[in-house]
Amino acid sequence: MFRWGVLSTAKIAREQLLPAMADAENGVVSAIASRDLTKARALADRFGAPHAFGSYEELLASDTVDGVYIPLPTSQHVEWTLKAAEAGKHVLCEKPIALNAREIDQLIEVRDRKKVLICEAFMVFYHPQWAKVRDLIAEGAIGRLRHVQGAFAYFNVDPANMRNQLALGGGALPDIGVYPTVATRFVTGKEPVRIQATIERDEKFGTDIYSSTKADFDDFHLTFYCSTQMALRQFMVFHGEKGFIEVHGPFNAGDYEHHRVELHNQTHTQASVFRFPGTRQYRLEVEAFARAAQGGKDPVFTLENSVLNQKAIDAIFRAGEHEGWEYV
Repeated sequence: MFRWGVLSTAKIAREQLLPAMADAENGVVSAIASRDLTKARALADRFGAPHAFGSYEELLASDTVDGVYIPLPTSQHVEWTLKAAEAGKHVLCEKPIALNAREIDQLIEVRDRKKVLICEAFMVFYHPQWAKVRDLIAEGAIGRLRHVQGAFAYFNVDPANMRNQLALGGGALPDIGVYPTVATRFVTGKEPVRIQATIERDEKFGTDIYSSTKADFDDFHLTFYCSTQMALRQFMVFHGEKGFIEVHGPFNAGDYEHHRVELHNQTHTQASVFRFPGTRQYRLEVEAFARAAQGGKDPVFTLENSVLNQKAIDAIFRAGEHEGWEYV
């Protein structure tokens, strides 16, 4: 069994990853670390972890942990991923793993040198609905893909929330703008060539709170918007010459909507619906990671993939500073 350690008691760990680890067929929660030992012990007890530590360094030094999950604020992801890898631990780090593509180079170096697995935690990569979309496009179910459209938005103006703190790596693009790009890249196998964008920032927080992006993938376009100060919504549509595919609740399937992919024909007179009831993408993620860390051949979201996705986000930020195209 793969022995997990978690650095911090963050909400996403409490609500998503720890339940997934506890239910995984090939892993157990071994340790929780927090700068507040009382919090670490309480969360460890909740998930049956035998060990609790009052510092992240103590957990990384422990021989009771094979790999760690890092849900710390974005600005600390590179720092603690490096420390964990140097300690010989496999690392699943919450997205975005870095705030620019250049920072990921040092993670690749330590991964290769220490012979550990380091992955950015894109749970959508492991959800079978995206494999289905990829296969439908590859099979020609919608003919030539011409346009991808998407959105991801929620409303959060809490100044204490790290998403609204620029120094901690907050903002809409780092938090949720990464999803339309990673999903489009995954199902098409293509990379954006150039990008146009409009970005709006909060006057008080300084974070990007709204962006509208057009990405040229050479033979099709992706347009999407994301926001941390708009009504809750997410969708993705892949539109081709012979039909289109709509993914409902594409990123938080089961929370926003049911797990459902719809394939419509050219005249909108026929539709096929593909459902994925009971799918738990976070559990699939941690199980695949554990198998890969132990020498298995499961596909995982590699750091090389992270570099390519972050290059797109970097280009969006650059494009938002001027009119016209920014090359990726």
